[in-house]
Amino acid sequence: MICAALVTAGGIGKRMGSDVPKQYLDLNGIPVLARTLLTFERHPLIDLIVVTVPPGDEDLCRSKIVAPFRIEKVREIVPGGARRQDSVYNGLHRLSDTDLVAIHDGVRPLVERSVIAATIGAAMNSGAALAGVPVRETVKRKTDSHVETVPRSELWLAHTPQTFQTQLIMDAHRSAEKDGFTGTDDAALIERLGLPVTMVEDSEENIKITTREDLKLARLLLNAQEQDIEPNRHG
Repeated sequence: MICAALVTAGGIGKRMGSDVPKQYLDLNGIPVLARTLLTFERHPLIDLIVVTVPPGDEDLCRSKIVAPFRIEKVREIVPGGARRQDSVYNGLHRLSDTDLVAIHDGVRPLVERSVIAATIGAAMNSGAALAGVPVRETVKRKTDSHVETVPRSELWLAHTPQTFQTQLIMDAHRSAEKDGFTGTDDAALIERLGLPVTMVEDSEENIKITTREDLKLARLLLNAQEQDIEPNRHG
């Protein structure tokens, strides 16, 4: 059973308001993307990694992210497309020899190893799985001046990783391309085919870094994690 990670890092970070794409920004001494890749590099269930980056950034990613941090599982660095969906599809073409693929946002560096493992286990059984968190606050739907409460008992916020049997997600992408369908995530491409997707509960800390506020929060979360680990090192 060969399991790959497909890490998407093709964004340019407009909402970050920085000249440096968000995936390359420093997060407590290590670039965001490097932190994400290191989690998969060190995961015992991940055999190889493919990374998608903005076209033209392939050498930059290799020299500034992959080589300095000795991320040896990276098989290829692939230019992304106009949409995230295109970037994933580009990456999937490099993974036809794998059984499972965990698709993950390069700017979610705080993903827990246990969540990666849980999505892999679920995808082995059902074909498709994604990490997410249940909606815990009251949700409103606003239409013009009318507001109504939306029942939240069945609502979840979708995160990554989203893990699939490789052939299944490849077929779903081919079908979406043929029909001109764009999904907001990869699981949506499975859903439109009427196939099951297993939800795996994620940590609230697996945030997606898209704004300066997100970056500040990620730094705080990392500091807290390091403080929790430090006492354990001394017994």
